Amino acid sequence: MKDYDLIVVGGGHAGVEASWAATKFKKKVLLITMNVDTIAQLSCNPSIGGLAKSHLVKEIDILGGLMGRAADATGIQFKTLNISKGPAVWALRTQNDKMAYSFYMRKKLEENPYIDIVQDEVVDMDFSNDRFNSITARLNGIIKGKKLILTSGTFLNGLIHIGKNKIKSGRLGEGAASHLTEKFNNLGFETIRLKTGTPPRISGSSINFEGLDIHGSDKEIVNFSFKSDGSRIKQLPCYITATNETTHQIIEDNFHNTALFSGQIEGTGPRYCPSIEDKVNRFSGKNSHRIFLEPEGLYTNEYYINGFSTSLPMEIQKKAIRTIKGLENAHFVRPAYAIEYDYFPSYQIKTSLETKKVEGLYFAGQINGTSGYEEAASQGLVAGVNASLSIDGRDPMIFKRSEAYIGVLIDDLITKDIREPYRMFTALAEHRLELRHDNADFRLLKYAKKYHLHNDEDIEFLENRISRIEELKEYYKGITIKKDQVNSILEKKNLPKVNEGSKLVKLLKRPQIEIDDIYSLGVIDLEKYSKYECKQAEILTKYEGYIARQREIIERSEKNESLKMPSNFDYKKFSGLKNEAIEKLNRIQPDSVGQAGRIAGISPADVSIILINLKKGGYIK
Repeated sequence: MKDYDLIVVGGGHAGVEASWAATKFKKKVLLITMNVDTIAQLSCNPSIGGLAKSHLVKEIDILGGLMGRAADATGIQFKTLNISKGPAVWALRTQNDKMAYSFYMRKKLEENPYIDIVQDEVVDMDFSNDRFNSITARLNGIIKGKKLILTSGTFLNGLIHIGKNKIKSGRLGEGAASHLTEKFNNLGFETIRLKTGTPPRISGSSINFEGLDIHGSDKEIVNFSFKSDGSRIKQLPCYITATNETTHQIIEDNFHNTALFSGQIEGTGPRYCPSIEDKVNRFSGKNSHRIFLEPEGLYTNEYYINGFSTSLPMEIQKKAIRTIKGLENAHFVRPAYAIEYDYFPSYQIKTSLETKKVEGLYFAGQINGTSGYEEAASQGLVAGVNASLSIDGRDPMIFKRSEAYIGVLIDDLITKDIREPYRMFTALAEHRLELRHDNADFRLLKYAKKYHLHNDEDIEFLENRISRIEELKEYYKGITIKKDQVNSILEKKNLPKVNEGSKLVKLLKRPQIEIDDIYSLGVIDLEKYSKYECKQAEILTKYEGYIARQREIIERSEKNESLKMPSNFDYKKFSGLKNEAIEKLNRIQPDSVGQAGRIAGISPADVSIILINLKKGGYIK
């Protein structure tokens, strides 16, 4: 085969975004996957977004990625979550047609002239002289490239557990990638086992939906992507039911049969998304757990049984599920299972996602210890951009924690001791009021412009939208609402009336008043400004004081972020550090004093000692 600029191994969410991002730099990309029919497959829950995850999707979109566009185009249910809380934790979520999503992504890649896709398996890699040179594919032989991005998902020595049964597989029905881990171990990479799982898929024709709680799409739908035109495919509802004491008793009686409690599973699973047997065990005083019945798409009647991930034997899965309201006659299309796989603790990568041991090799996705499509896609985009920049001899694209959830994600992976699948939460971002999902364009447009991640037309659209929002914010300051109009709004909210008119900005700073309440007054030109722009100007107005204070905190914290640490340094040379601190610093090799302070096990006292040694050694003034 011909030589490539980038070779991307793995056709999941990280691999797709990595391949797509590299083409922005006109790099010739080979995407090699074990099955071209499962490109960007929603292997677990057929949904995109959710709490904190939607922030990642919005950031991917502003940075030229595909995930948000695919989610909008194939969504069968759209929800905005946490709307009763502050805007920092608002989140978008789509239920998606599983097959349509994969088709959308594959079509985009196939239409791109810079991308070649091949179905094959990588069986060897050449890392002579500690740099990437080529891969060896089982069918296509040796293929040379300048950079390699490995996005192996759960396929590295993947092992599925259903009761006592073990199946070597990266996904049910698909083979595992064997021997690659050993190759990396021989190079000195550390690997650890992680575990995740998926619930059963049930035929919708066997479900009795009568009497179940039903949840459809929101009346006013918010898109993930600024490029989406608002067109929709057919919408489908989700349903809610619940386990009961009988369900729990069956599960409890069979703890010894589960791979989780029998000691069969070595890897650590996610605390935030435990299996049903883990929930029954950990929350023994709880008589019921909610179960969400979520359609897999328009092409099938399969339902994803969200909340019932398990490694129970097949016959016990069926027995327990059939005690749940609506699922008494459930027909199993696919079983639930747990899966173990290898990951590489991410102290072994740089902030650019290039590995520290091998030049030109990048890791992205679950191989770095994350879970979730959105976390994987974010890393894939960053790896694709940075591998391309490296080919051109340019510095990598690095995000601060104060700029992007992607920055928080990558920094956490490197500085935290990840021993379970990492999931993004808003609580992990210390500057989350500045990192709202709705202001990703304000935060990241400068990167999209710098690296030409969008065409000129899209950049101009985003710049004009930001300008109109800033213009609206100033416009709000000049609007006075008459007393009668103010009181009509307050009366609807059961709030005390006022004796005089009010400035719009003062009115909007009341927590109960929203810009939606003002539209009917006719003081805003909705032909000139979109409701999205009006809402953004409202948020900037309502939370102006909080945002200003957060920016002051960010400015103060930037001081330590700007103090760079020496690269490839032996911290035994620093006097006064305890052994644990030396071991952590030598292993992680932080980029800055700020990052050093976030390493698990590094105390404020250690940071002070680091600063003293940096000054003494002339590394900083």
